[in-house]
Amino acid sequence: MRFIVMLIVLAFPILDVLVTLRFARWTGIPALAWFIASAAAGMLLLHHERIGFRARTLAALRGDHPLMRGLLDSGRKVLAALLLILPGIVSDLIAVVLLLLPINVGSRFAPAPAGMGGAYRRGGNSDALDGDYRRVE
Repeated sequence: MRFIVMLIVLAFPILDVLVTLRFARWTGIPALAWFIASAAAGMLLLHHERIGFRARTLAALRGDHPLMRGLLDSGRKVLAALLLILPGIVSDLIAVVLLLLPINVGSRFAPAPAGMGGAYRRGGNSDALDGDYRRVE
């Protein structure tokens, strides 16, 4: 079983490059252009996802957004970026399908964010907390 899995993992990039070379010959666009454009798109997506992951994690820690939704979305985008970086048009198509899947579409039945950080901001647009205070002397 391990041999079959290893064979599939090793054969996929080779077959992907062969399909890309055939597609490049069919379209007339150089294969190197496909490889460079795909790798650049993957690097750009990975860079933007690194920045977006920080923001989503901090929002989840504050209680503004559910944590699992941000992790699922980040994992999907990182996997798509890695598939874009791999040379080949089949892996690029899988990455585009992975990015287009409506996995992380919010619904009204989605779980509410945990924590009390977002509860104070839902009533108004200010960042002020209402409360009583007394001066201790």
